[in-house]
Amino acid sequence: MSIFSALLGNAGTVSREELEKKFGKLLIESEEIEVGFMLIRDTFVFTNKRLILVDVQGVMGKKQEYKSINYKSISRFSVETAGTFDLEAELKIWISSEAEPSIKKQFNKSVNVYEVQKVLAHHVLG
Repeated sequence: MSIFSALLGNAGTVSREELEKKFGKLLIESEEIEVGFMLIRDTFVFTNKRLILVDVQGVMGKKQEYKSINYKSISRFSVETAGTFDLEAELKIWISSEAEPSIKKQFNKSVNVYEVQKVLAHHVLG
């Protein structure tokens, strides 16, 4: 992920090895990381069992919140692709029967939003 994309608040793909090193301690037995994305300091990780959102808080980033979302609680999601003049695509996720999306994330063009949609569809619809 480029510094320019990070400053604009866009998400970029993170390697599985880096995710395992940082967040492996959060996983349960037989849980595996499939793909992850970083948004400046925050990270969201798709595993074979759940979606983990890591919210880095504070100026120094020492405090972190780990939010775990079971795929079964995701009622719907949308992926909006980047247009010709847009710099990013957007992912929206609704939890249970909420009227507004609980999660909104921006992706830069280096992230294949179709892959994100495919991971979500596999777990939510499958």
